Amino acid sequence: MSAQPSSVSESVEPAMRSGSLAPESLISEVFQEVPDRMIKRSKQLLDSPVEHTKVPRYHLKLGQDFAKKYKDSGDLNDLQAAIENMQDAVKLTEDGHPDRAEYLQNLAVSLRYRYQRLGDLQDLEASLHNNQNAVKLSPEGHSDRASYLQSLAMSLTDRYQRLGDLKDLEVALHLDQEVVNLTPEGHPDRADRLRGLAVSFTDRYQRLGDLKDLDAALHNDQKALSLTPKGHPDRAKYLRGLAISIRDRYQRLEDLEDLETILKYKQEALDLIPEGHSERASYIQSLAVSLGDRYQRLDSLPDLESALHNFQEVVSLTPDGHHERPQRLQHLAIAFTDRYQRLGELEDLDAALHNNQEALRLIPENHPERAAYLHSLAVSLTNRYEILGNLEDLEAALQNNQEAVNLTPESHPDRNSYLESLALCFRDRYQASGSFEDLETALHHFEEAVTLITETSADSASTFRNLAICLTDRYQRLGNLIDLETALQYKQQAVDLTPEDHPNRAGYLQSLAVSFSHRYQRLGDLKDLEASIENDQEAVELTPEDHPDRSSRVYSLAASLNYRYQRLGDLNDLEAALQNNQEAVYLTPEDHIENASRLHAFGMSYYDRYHRLGDLEDLEATVHNIQKAVDLTPETNIHRADHLRSLAVALKNRYERLGDVKDLEDALQHSQKALDLTPVEYSTRANCLKTLAALFNERYERLDSLDDLETALKLSWEAVALVPKDHPDRADQLQSLALYLTNRYQRLGDLENLEAALQNDHEAVNLTPQGHPDRHQRLQGLATSFADRYQRFKWPKDLETVHNLYNESFNTPTIYPEFSWREAINWAIFAEENQSAYCVTAYSAAFKLLPELLWMGHSISVRQKAIHRLGIPGVTATAIGSCIQQFNLTSAVEIMEQGLATTFQQMLQLKTGVDALPPHQAESFKQLSMELYRGGSKNPMHIVNQRNNLLTEIRQQPGFEYFLLPKPYTALCHASKGGPVVLLNSHQNHCNGIIIMTPTSEPVHVELPNVTVELLESQRIRLKQVLGHCSVRIRGESVSSRLFGCQEHFESKTSAEHFSDMLAWLWSNIVGPVYNVLELNGICNGRLWWLPTGAFTTLPLHACPPNDHFVHSYTATLGSLLESNAKMSSNDLPTLGVVGVSYTNSHQANYLKDVEQEVRDICSIIPQTQVKCLEGEQAVVDAVKQQLQDSPWVHLACHGRQDLIEPTKSRLLLYEGTLDLETILRMPLSNAEVVFLAACQTAMGDSELVNESFHLGGGFIAAGFRGAIGTLWSINDQDGPVVARHFYSHLFQDGRQPRAEDAAEALHIAVKKLRKQGVPHERWVPFIHMGV
Repeated sequence: MSAQPSSVSESVEPAMRSGSLAPESLISEVFQEVPDRMIKRSKQLLDSPVEHTKVPRYHLKLGQDFAKKYKDSGDLNDLQAAIENMQDAVKLTEDGHPDRAEYLQNLAVSLRYRYQRLGDLQDLEASLHNNQNAVKLSPEGHSDRASYLQSLAMSLTDRYQRLGDLKDLEVALHLDQEVVNLTPEGHPDRADRLRGLAVSFTDRYQRLGDLKDLDAALHNDQKALSLTPKGHPDRAKYLRGLAISIRDRYQRLEDLEDLETILKYKQEALDLIPEGHSERASYIQSLAVSLGDRYQRLDSLPDLESALHNFQEVVSLTPDGHHERPQRLQHLAIAFTDRYQRLGELEDLDAALHNNQEALRLIPENHPERAAYLHSLAVSLTNRYEILGNLEDLEAALQNNQEAVNLTPESHPDRNSYLESLALCFRDRYQASGSFEDLETALHHFEEAVTLITETSADSASTFRNLAICLTDRYQRLGNLIDLETALQYKQQAVDLTPEDHPNRAGYLQSLAVSFSHRYQRLGDLKDLEASIENDQEAVELTPEDHPDRSSRVYSLAASLNYRYQRLGDLNDLEAALQNNQEAVYLTPEDHIENASRLHAFGMSYYDRYHRLGDLEDLEATVHNIQKAVDLTPETNIHRADHLRSLAVALKNRYERLGDVKDLEDALQHSQKALDLTPVEYSTRANCLKTLAALFNERYERLDSLDDLETALKLSWEAVALVPKDHPDRADQLQSLALYLTNRYQRLGDLENLEAALQNDHEAVNLTPQGHPDRHQRLQGLATSFADRYQRFKWPKDLETVHNLYNESFNTPTIYPEFSWREAINWAIFAEENQSAYCVTAYSAAFKLLPELLWMGHSISVRQKAIHRLGIPGVTATAIGSCIQQFNLTSAVEIMEQGLATTFQQMLQLKTGVDALPPHQAESFKQLSMELYRGGSKNPMHIVNQRNNLLTEIRQQPGFEYFLLPKPYTALCHASKGGPVVLLNSHQNHCNGIIIMTPTSEPVHVELPNVTVELLESQRIRLKQVLGHCSVRIRGESVSSRLFGCQEHFESKTSAEHFSDMLAWLWSNIVGPVYNVLELNGICNGRLWWLPTGAFTTLPLHACPPNDHFVHSYTATLGSLLESNAKMSSNDLPTLGVVGVSYTNSHQANYLKDVEQEVRDICSIIPQTQVKCLEGEQAVVDAVKQQLQDSPWVHLACHGRQDLIEPTKSRLLLYEGTLDLETILRMPLSNAEVVFLAACQTAMGDSELVNESFHLGGGFIAAGFRGAIGTLWSINDQDGPVVARHFYSHLFQDGRQPRAEDAAEALHIAVKKLRKQGVPHERWVPFIHMGV
């Protein structure tokens, strides 16, 4: 809540309200004599011999001349000379003299001028006294009585403005009315006296707010103007006077037509005042004031620039010592403040401060307007404090505001403004120091300010809003709901009082949104949250992008959207919140006092996204931004505790993710500091206690120190005690307490702890309504407590309750998918131990979370890490084993499909055909999918959300209800369209096989009683050792560059004997049992697909003798086979793109000597019209990528590298570059059929992610190829060309055109011919076929 500049009040200019020093006006006109010449002549008259009776008259004349000079020069010496001469005139005139009244009135006017300049009340009282005596000496009917009454009215008005006594104003108005009544039509002073009466009506309107007074003021000003036709020397004065009265009406009714009329009249008045005229500066200033009004209304920067330019011109026309200079400096300062608040340039703030300081310096201590100058300076100091955070500025602002209030009587019309400004300073100091006394003082001043205004006054909306903000502070401190409700009412009043096109409306809407948000947080009513967002959005829409308050508006909107995300879990809200927080940080200067809060909110948005999507980068961004917020927050600032607590929570999460104990210790330290900074009466103390308790519990779980657990319990009990029973945070506190009680029960076995945990969990669930985002966690917490009691007493009712609670929890939306994943696994483990029938249900609940856990908007590497972190392959294996034990083979197949090659499947989903969809949906879906597929989007969350929304829309149409959802067995079984598919599952307790025989058959179980994970691993190690013994090397490199280390003491058998032993073991224990089951079902030959998982992967199952019964292929998933089968080959003549890379740079690095021959052999087999070759220097990355997109069939003869640390960085080595797996996965390969990867290691996956097909061959399948030829390890230089020649010879024999379905058989025949050459196992075994 920033301090606002004093609104530019257009006080009635001296020329408009000063009256006359004598019966004729003393206002300078265009052709008046130069004052110095007049003074010289008057002095000559006094110095010449004259009759004594004329001396008073000459003193009066000389005094009037000095007064005229003072009006032009502002020199106090001239005014003093005027007063002295007029005093001499009075002294030299006897009481009964007919001219004495005239001399008294002139003296009164000069004394009034000095009062206006110096503020000495004695001058004002003396002026009043002399005016009263002049009136007494002029009986009714006297020709000058009206003039004397007018002068007396002005002195009374001055005293009213100084002391605020309404009686003085009423008397002044009465006298002005009498003056007009005494002035006949046609009198030359009638216009001036009508103007004086208008001013008195204006003063009363401004005091009492009665529109009748405003109408009367306008009526009299219009009559005054009508008496001064065009060409009249005083017309400018009355044009401006009428404009000022219309301005009062504009400020009340805010009719833009009035504002335009004001500007028109003021411009016309200024045009009538020639350059060099002594009054021109005041007319320029008057026009500038109204330009400022139009800027305030329409937010038009050109108006502000024009106003500021005019104010600068006014100051430049006002010499030092001029009595108007302080006021003009103040107006200029306010214009600079407006521009600062619009553009945020510190230079403008400095200029405003400088001009306010200079204006105050020129104002005497006892000047009647000193309070206004003090207030204006305080506003500039407050603005600078809010930017730079220097407490000295705040203290100076507070001191100036306090002095302004002290100088202003209780009845003064400006007192409410000064009180409000003072209250804002006390609130700022409360924000900085946390002193509750400052907050109470601020509220006291605000409440007094409210009593001094009416709802119709111009500043009432601002005052209501500011009081409401202070009440909100107290609500946040003490938690009293009455304060919140009262604040909301005041803020609603502020909005209701503000027109839709008013520039302040956006700020009031934002403030109202905050209160709706607070009430939502307290009472949980979604209507309040929607109202908050609606008001915030309107506030942002009303705020231009370059407006200095936009950062505050988008920050507030982000908070509201974040609350809705936490309630409803819509990722669109999370994305929008993060984007708005990012904009708020970007728009906030680094040295701005609010920068810390903006950074904190930005960090918390990353925290929410981390919890939802699990990307470690989001957690690091959380820690980074919140740490910056802490560093920017002074020790005494009340927000420091919140920032420290958030930092502790973020570090706790990083500890849980990475296991670094330093994070846990740092979190404890920060959390303890946050608690120490939070007084007992703060409503946030309970949350500080909760965080610290959670950290002690975390350390207990790490170090097993009972003291830590006891501390956690003590803190948690204290937190619960601080939270009222109807508070929305109570359920969360109770759930935490229940957790620690459960831990103590599990440690000590005390039944009282278990019962207390149950009681607290139960109350937490009861306090959490249906649809609440935390209800699923509360249900799962209660389920855990019942599970503990069931384990203790084995009560059937408890067992039933556990399953019912878990079931309900997984039918409740969640924004914490990782937490739910772990709870689903816990449920499955409990079920397996106690009621195995629920295992499948529990695992199904877990696997439904995979799309959230492996969010498609993340990079592939992030998803890979999540797969490893969450143990998805192991859970998949366990779930499959449980299904098999339950004889539920169809569920086993379904779960295997969901848990295997998840990233691989996601890439396939992005290329799913959509031809059956309505055209507009098909095009949108295709475009969004390809954007995700290619990656690199600046806003993947937005794309994912759009795609998910479109998926929801598609699934609402008949026939598309299960579009891209996990497929049931009835769909998956069609993967066996070309032949049986053998699924192999490895688990610590049991290894099994499942065969899908045909699209119409049920799955068949294959028992593998002699297979264990340990034995499988031993065979994998054995294979590695055999290859090392064989000196298998990277293709094209020397024997020293072996892929597997040579085992110097690897027994005494030959490599052929080792291979034979290994293949014999695979046959006896795996392949043979599979063949037996196939034979029992009448299948003895044809195509056969292997889908190995876990420890089964990388074992050469296809190589077991007998080798000729089946044509073997591998597949990563059933879904990929379904997709490949569904994809129709083009009827166009297929082309083969051949890429041969003999060396990778001009220095002939990585030389492959047989590649050229391999390329020549292929080109000799295939018709020239169907082959495109890239060789040597032609095989650069971009050209190869284009070749992949243009050619359905591709042959790649080059080096390949497998990256075991980051599998998606596995790559093909091309000329002067590499093509990695991640790039391949994101390529749009719509016409792809089969790729032959004659590179090394193209089908060797990651040992940590064995189920994910993270190798080059699998990557090409995911990228869109229906089939791929790859190698399990490096091949011999001579073998690649041989296999390729036989492979293509079979495909293109007798002029036939190749089909993807024929590739496996072609490879089978090619490898068979290689085998017939008598080559050892390590040379023919690595060739495998993947896909259709």
